[in-house]
Amino acid sequence: MIAAEPPKVINHKKLFRLYREEKLAVRRRGGRKRAIGTRAPMTVPMAADERWSLDFVSDQLTDGRRFRVLTVVDDCTRECLALVADTSLSGTRVARELDRLMTERCNPKMVFSDNGSELTSNAILTWADQSRVASHYIAPGKPMQNASSRASTAVCGMNC
Repeated sequence: MIAAEPPKVINHKKLFRLYREEKLAVRRRGGRKRAIGTRAPMTVPMAADERWSLDFVSDQLTDGRRFRVLTVVDDCTRECLALVADTSLSGTRVARELDRLMTERCNPKMVFSDNGSELTSNAILTWADQSRVASHYIAPGKPMQNASSRASTAVCGMNC
């Protein structure tokens, strides 16, 4: 039985020099996946169910467990359409709740949201394609574009 040698520690500058001499390259990582929705300037909705805003609010229980609340707000009427609370809300669950909401009301023309992982997942993109609802995302790093949704979420939380 041959004993394994301990790993050798090598200076990162020396390692880089050896890579360069051998003409090797370290594979570069790809960037973060971005959502495929539109990011054009928003128009003001003129009728109910024209545009729904989706947002997440999170809080913590007294025992330390975190939970999240999905809020769905009609941007024209500022009506809180749905509040879905759970410890885990995946993109599939969000799509299921939107389907349920669309059976109770008519379909929205557009869904407006931030770039969160639940709202840019393949499940949501597939749902938007199958239900023929346009997706609109705020520009990355521009939280003020989501201000009306956040204000509606706060009002929704106070009313419920």
